[in-house]
Amino acid sequence: MKLSDYILIDAINPELKATDAQGVIREMAQSLVHAGGIEKEAHEGIIKCFLKREELGTTAYGRGIAMPEAQHPSVNRPIAAVGISTKGVDFEAIDNEKTHIFVMVLATAGRADYLWVFEHATRRLKEDTFREALKQCKTRDAIVALLEEDDNKEK
Repeated sequence: MKLSDYILIDAINPELKATDAQGVIREMAQSLVHAGGIEKEAHEGIIKCFLKREELGTTAYGRGIAMPEAQHPSVNRPIAAVGISTKGVDFEAIDNEKTHIFVMVLATAGRADYLWVFEHATRRLKEDTFREALKQCKTRDAIVALLEEDDNKEK
């Protein structure tokens, strides 16, 4: 399995405009609609799932990383979106630093098959070199190339 198999290319946003956590979730969920990953009718319900998950505790792990996650019955496989905020967003990270890199993971309700995506992305983002390279990407194509290069490395 490759991480790039789950990230929808049209749901990659190298220039998030949102300035707060709720805005990031809304903007990234909209990118999943735009990419065809979720139906427009399910959009608001999915946003509510992400916001409810954030109420349990932040998904911002520090080092400028957040991985909002939710489950919803409208998807039949795990899908993900990637967003970069140049200015950073207060996402209530555990290190109290602004968050710049967002990987939003949406999975089928009641299934745990998204855990691989979540675990792999977390492991990669903890690597300083990869994280900094991702943060420096200014275009969708640059992000896609970085993800594909990383997927093709021998682990």
